[in-house]
Amino acid sequence: MQLIKAEFNNLEELFWDQIKDIYDAEKRLTDALPKMADAANDPTLKSAFREHLEQTRHHVERLEQIFRGAGKEPERETCDGIKGLLKEGDEMIEARGDKTTVDAGLIAAAQRVEHYEIAVYGTVRTYAESLGRNDFADLLQRTLDEEGAADKKLSQIAERKLNPAAAARH
Repeated sequence: MQLIKAEFNNLEELFWDQIKDIYDAEKRLTDALPKMADAANDPTLKSAFREHLEQTRHHVERLEQIFRGAGKEPERETCDGIKGLLKEGDEMIEARGDKTTVDAGLIAAAQRVEHYEIAVYGTVRTYAESLGRNDFADLLQRTLDEEGAADKKLSQIAERKLNPAAAARH
């Protein structure tokens, strides 16, 4: 089996490769987040997942706006990174045991995804700036800010509520 090697001859080619990748990731997340919300037991966590689903739909729309702004049709390139992270998330969705502890695990899985997205959005925003596409950079920064806020919210739910409750169960 021969692996296809990517070839990038300039930053714009790399930018579009990464945009297609994160577009695929966001589309996959619109399918995964309802499952995470359904699996969550804590009402605050359920709400956080549902709110982030709405944000994720806006992230998809922003990426589509970027494609259109360049005269391109939205295109997905399989994001293997998110596929792996979502597989780990599926393991938490199917997990059994103490409900609070499982919720803490759901947060851990969700934060892995958030951190991945934060890394990608920070990178593509910087690429957009380097390419002189401040319009794209602004859209990407808005999404980056929302991903950071979602991560912070999950941390607060974990640290203030779920982790202490799960720790008390030993």
